[in-house]
Amino acid sequence: MDDNVGIQSEDPPTILFIGQHESQRTTPITSQVLGQAQSLGYDLLTAPITTEHFQSRVLSKLQDHVEQLKVAGSANAVPWPTISPLMPEDTDFQPEESNSALIAVVSPWIDLGSSDPLIAHISRQVFNLEVAYASFCGVSNVMVHGPITGSNVTLYSRAVLEGLALGPYVQIHILMPMTGELELEGAESAHLSELARPDFIPGMDEDEDTEPELYSSWESWNTIRTMCNYSSKLVISLELPRQLPSLGLQSRWHSEPVRTLMLPRTSFLRNAKGFPVLSKGHQLLLTRFLSLKFSPWLLLADVDAIEMPEHSAAKSPEPTPAEAATKAGEKPKDPIAHLRYMRHLQQTQPSRPPIQKFGQGYQDYIQSPLQPLTDNLESITYEVFEKDPVKYEWYEKAAAAALKDLQAKLGGSREIIVAVVGAGRGPLVTRVLRASKSTGIKVTCCAVEKNPNAHVLIQRRNATDPLWNKQVIVVKTDMRSWPGPTINNEVKKVDILVSELLGSFGDNELSPECLDGVQHVLHPEHGINIPQNYSAWMAPIATPRLHADLLSRGGGSEKWELPAVVMLHQYDDLCVLPGEDRIAEVKEAWTFTHPAPPSILAQSALRAGGTTDAGGWTGGDGKNEHNARSCKVTFHATERGVCHGLGGYFESVLYAPEDGSKPIELSINPVTIDEKSRDMISWFPIFFPLKTPMYVPDNAEIEVSMWRQTDDRKVWYEWFVEVFKIETAKRTRVAVSELHSSRANGCLM
Repeated sequence: MDDNVGIQSEDPPTILFIGQHESQRTTPITSQVLGQAQSLGYDLLTAPITTEHFQSRVLSKLQDHVEQLKVAGSANAVPWPTISPLMPEDTDFQPEESNSALIAVVSPWIDLGSSDPLIAHISRQVFNLEVAYASFCGVSNVMVHGPITGSNVTLYSRAVLEGLALGPYVQIHILMPMTGELELEGAESAHLSELARPDFIPGMDEDEDTEPELYSSWESWNTIRTMCNYSSKLVISLELPRQLPSLGLQSRWHSEPVRTLMLPRTSFLRNAKGFPVLSKGHQLLLTRFLSLKFSPWLLLADVDAIEMPEHSAAKSPEPTPAEAATKAGEKPKDPIAHLRYMRHLQQTQPSRPPIQKFGQGYQDYIQSPLQPLTDNLESITYEVFEKDPVKYEWYEKAAAAALKDLQAKLGGSREIIVAVVGAGRGPLVTRVLRASKSTGIKVTCCAVEKNPNAHVLIQRRNATDPLWNKQVIVVKTDMRSWPGPTINNEVKKVDILVSELLGSFGDNELSPECLDGVQHVLHPEHGINIPQNYSAWMAPIATPRLHADLLSRGGGSEKWELPAVVMLHQYDDLCVLPGEDRIAEVKEAWTFTHPAPPSILAQSALRAGGTTDAGGWTGGDGKNEHNARSCKVTFHATERGVCHGLGGYFESVLYAPEDGSKPIELSINPVTIDEKSRDMISWFPIFFPLKTPMYVPDNAEIEVSMWRQTDDRKVWYEWFVEVFKIETAKRTRVAVSELHSSRANGCLM
């Protein structure tokens, strides 16, 4: 169970903000221009911070300095050039309320990562001046072109880090291509990288391959955000190319903090009627981004210019009769064809799956797991769980199958005793009674619940619900203290023990400890547990969003050692199975089976209270040590990435019919959920964070060691991650995490 309260079930409307960008915009963005854009249907515009006059001034300063160097003959004899503050003719920006609808664009002709220190110095001054002035004018979003191919990304990153401190409310958008280089139209004027002095341009071997690596753009971004310590003020403006890269790289970018998606003219195709459209691949990628909790804005780049009405009239002299006749046969050009198409896509987005509707607003939201043994749940929490369209139906099927098997084994005359332990508000009791009715097998049903508030409700339900019909034995106690049902003044054994104690990792809400504690009421020869077993599964994932969230929180290292329940959405599986479908490599950690062997519980009873010589390995007398677990699991990563933690899941067999038919199973494992319990919504995954992100190279192995520990008072987890580079006949360890332990915040027994 997970505390997912206040969750919507309706499919929310798709919210999409669309802006317009011109790479070579020279027209000042006045309130009139912005108003015209908004009347056409745009939500925002981009605008250059400075004018061509400022660029000319900077180039003149640079040329003067180069001339001084030639005369002086020594670089040390001439001081670095300084760019004086902006003048009115250097910028069209000024503080206005409408600036909230603008994305300010830093001069695209600078080179913050230039190998020429003079160019880098000039570029950094321009960058700082422009960001500071945009912040002064009340602009909250500033876009800067990412590092150019071959530049010093570390130097670029250091400049961006400085820029983040220039405005307390400014988000810096790094304009990045998905792979390769940007497809945006370039500026007609000179780029400072072209003015780098030959002595500072690194040489290139003739045989060197100049084709950029597939992940080179993402590598640059990873360096930038690492240098900036995952700042929430640093985001991506991602350009979608005409040819989308591999699904793996698409998933990687999807996991990153993309604030704007840039769609240049090259992103679009023309359909049979000549209208701009996106390919199916682009549409699918757009749908993925629009499903995020905070979906990115779209920027249509260099497609449809915004013309003011008076300008259009001035530019259109009276046509000659011949021109008028020709134009009469032409279809008028749609000035917002691309925008109109994007609004069409907005209105025709596919319906979201049930889990996304259910968890709307809870995507990538960190929650603490429940402690059901020490905390009494509120009614609203129970209510949310009871909305699951799959879980309780599966429980009813499992109960019906178990009743049939027991009747065949025990004979038809005997009533079967079923106990629902941890009954809550009674949904499982209802399902057991339905199973009894559908199979025609009579049952004596018990509802055991320790929560005094829920106990009031199930007593009332027993008195008023026609299905319950005052026949349910309602008991208020901790299940572990319950001696069993008293029927005709005799304490009886239970034939079927039903519970819903599973957590996101299967055992993380102490289902093993609870079911061990109540096993004494289960019939030792034919007693059945529902569920019969459950297993914990895990996978290494990249989730920059969650890492940044934890970084921004107060407190010490404790937050990195607390497993959290999260509806994982904006993440990337670092390890996938071979094939084009990118199926995550999720592996089993351990399994618990119920009922436990009597010899195990007998030994546990002997160790309780220290009646044997052997104490517990991690404290206590060791009575719960049989529920400790450990594993060492290896995952295979073919593509580079960064590991921020482990995603945890569970699978459970509620009941396997004795006739060999298909088991009734639950799963939140992303690989098997559709097969075993599609559309189930009761559980979100669990996340085991890493304090320090771990870089994973191409063709690597990620080795995870994990322990479930106990000291008889509580249960906690420990996890440790290693990364190995795999080369021919060689396996080299390249990264090791700290040992993380949740002992300080363990689940109390």
